[in-house]
Amino acid sequence: MKLISEPTIPVKIQKMKQRVRWQDPCIVQHGIDQTSLILDDGKSTTPDFSFIVVGDTGTKPHYGDHPQRQVAKMMLNHLDDCRFVLHTGDVVYMVGSSEYYPSNFIEPYREFLLGGENPQSINYDKMVFKLPILPVLGNHDYYDVPLLYRFITGPTLHLRKMFSYKDIEIGWHGSNQGDAFARAFLDYLGSMSPVQLENHLRSHYTDYTSKNNNQNDRSLCLHYQPGKFTRLPNRYYTFNYGGIDFFALDSNTFNTPLPLVSNADRMELQKRCHQIDQEELQLLKQCDQLNPDKLEDLQQLSDLSAKLDQLNEVKLDLEKQLALHTNEDTDFEQLTWFKEKLIASWRNKEVRGRILFLHHPPYVTEGSKWKQGQTLAVRHRLREVLDDVQKSLGKINQNRPLVDIVFSGHAHCLEYLKTVDTGHADSFINYIISGGGGRRPRRQRVEGKELMEEFRDMTDVSINTSSRKVADSLLYVGRTGEGSSRKKPYSCVKIDVKSGFPAKFIITPLVTELIEGKWCEKELESFTI
Repeated sequence: MKLISEPTIPVKIQKMKQRVRWQDPCIVQHGIDQTSLILDDGKSTTPDFSFIVVGDTGTKPHYGDHPQRQVAKMMLNHLDDCRFVLHTGDVVYMVGSSEYYPSNFIEPYREFLLGGENPQSINYDKMVFKLPILPVLGNHDYYDVPLLYRFITGPTLHLRKMFSYKDIEIGWHGSNQGDAFARAFLDYLGSMSPVQLENHLRSHYTDYTSKNNNQNDRSLCLHYQPGKFTRLPNRYYTFNYGGIDFFALDSNTFNTPLPLVSNADRMELQKRCHQIDQEELQLLKQCDQLNPDKLEDLQQLSDLSAKLDQLNEVKLDLEKQLALHTNEDTDFEQLTWFKEKLIASWRNKEVRGRILFLHHPPYVTEGSKWKQGQTLAVRHRLREVLDDVQKSLGKINQNRPLVDIVFSGHAHCLEYLKTVDTGHADSFINYIISGGGGRRPRRQRVEGKELMEEFRDMTDVSINTSSRKVADSLLYVGRTGEGSSRKKPYSCVKIDVKSGFPAKFIITPLVTELIEGKWCEKELESFTI
């Protein structure tokens, strides 16, 4: 039985628009920009500030250990000097279900929440953050479970245990097409009456996107107040803090793999799907021979479960590549929004830097992600946007990268990459993957640290291919070793933004690892971007 389902991109877009009442006449009448917020903590104009980036977190304890909680404790050590946390997605595993928010998000991050001293009393759809956690949607935040699975697993605990080898946190409900995430983090306007909506807008959309006196250059936007009102206006959004423009994207709606070029490609993917099915059966047989009640079997069962988890991700990506797609499977509305906002950012002389964060990494060397169809699709779509932005700007950016840093998750590691001359406007950009926040760490690919990209000459009847280097992996923190020498580090990153124009960013990787039964924290050597 297929245990995970995913809504189509048109459904994701439509549902999320309904939840925030996208372009409702009342909202339009008020002149509100539904993609912008002002983070009002009384310090947002200070040019020197710090923040943390974490992702792929939402897990509960496994076999007596709770890596996500250990990462949260590590983050708390920097609570006094950090203004907010960017979350790169997969907030709750396995399928973003509301039933897991208490154990997989509220409990681990209780110190970040108002009333966190009694986390059991906090409803997931009523969270208020003392220190802002600003997320984007991950693929698991959109996942659902089939109705048949819900039917047979709901009343029968024995059957639920049968499936636990694959997805121990599937639960009963699923995300309801991203609804749980929306109720947890977005300003959920969909259920309000007209009178309630009017009063809500007058209370919380009280700030302006621009301080210019020219009324044509500014719109009302959401007023985000830590400790009071902490909702996001939309699934993709932007804000400025300390002179830095931040752009949050929902990459789940523009990660559709590009069309297959030939039947040979299709046959190769189908063959790989069959191989994965066989590998999965073999791993399940090995799981059946282990006893989870025996301490000596626990680690092996955990390793096998991690392999099944990874195989499942690879197969889902292959199935996406094999599916037939149309233009409706790409969220051009969001991409156009990002293009226009980035152009406006570069034309604003007060902006010192630009940061983009999204779930799917455009560049990555984690073993299961580096050549996924989704990885290549996100790279292709963002590259198109950046190329268009560069054409519009001309020489305004004076050879500076269009974005200073791109943060992402999805890959369960911490990685720093930098593009070389790609022949496009995504050249010389810094990419940091912070996906080691709690879910099983993954290994780096065996092919090496230089990332090559394959190009096909479509004017050639033979469809010849060639490759060239597009990026270097400069740091990788993930799973290594075997047996007693195995290492499974979990991580996040701290960013110190320095005053000046353009801004400088000091990156400090924070790592925690279970060594001989004790969690050990360490800061890796910082580097400047």
